[in-house]
Amino acid sequence: METWRSHAAALEAMLLLLLTMMMIDVPVSVEAASATGSRFRGGGLNWGRAHATYYGGADASGTQGGACGFGNLYSSGYGTDTAALSSALFNSGLSCGACYELTCDPSGSKFCIPGGSAIITVTNFCPTGSNGGWCNPPKQHFDLAQPVFRKIARTVGGVVPINYRRVSCLKDGGMRFTVNGNPYFLLVLVTNVGGAGDVQQLYMKGSSTNWQPLKRNWGQMWQFTGNSRMHGQAISFKAVTSDGSVAVSNNVAPPNWGFGQTFEGSNF
Repeated sequence: METWRSHAAALEAMLLLLLTMMMIDVPVSVEAASATGSRFRGGGLNWGRAHATYYGGADASGTQGGACGFGNLYSSGYGTDTAALSSALFNSGLSCGACYELTCDPSGSKFCIPGGSAIITVTNFCPTGSNGGWCNPPKQHFDLAQPVFRKIARTVGGVVPINYRRVSCLKDGGMRFTVNGNPYFLLVLVTNVGGAGDVQQLYMKGSSTNWQPLKRNWGQMWQFTGNSRMHGQAISFKAVTSDGSVAVSNNVAPPNWGFGQTFEGSNF
């Protein structure tokens, strides 16, 4: 009987210790956290005010490509829920890949769709001098692909007042790294970024080199010179978004990688 009681007491002590350990807030590194999700929580209840127009046809023709370098928006995973931002929001291309929730403000337009909302990804730039001057500084403006505009307003309205806020980007699969260039110049396009969505810094390393920073060329195109050192090595990428989250994609490109290939890594 005493032996049974001693075993029971020991088991109770172990369970108490386990519960105590589970309650401790153990610090997690940023890189480890990025494997299970970005820390980005968007704008919360902080909504901004802007206006929205649309461009391209009902099939989103004319909205492919753009100033972020994403190319064909269907094959790159962005579809038609996309927008071109005015310079006040585009941030010289650093906003490429960011996601926003938009709602039409019915107090300012009779063309709003009641309860309509949309989540868009930034894929393009709306330049100064656009029709109506809506994208001229310092205006905050979203020029939407027509299909996503129709989610919040009737197209007959042309331009409508909206409320907007940053939200986390939800993407299927990992980040994608498309490698182009030549033996002396490497250009990497980053797409399908989750979390904050907007890569602010990109690093790369070969299996025999240290981490090297890449310089943003334009949009989400990142350049690295002297890339001949990378030939014959497996390549890893490290991406940093605007909220400071870090995602490391180890050895995503094999040693025999070639130009024009796309490699999928981790995500936020």
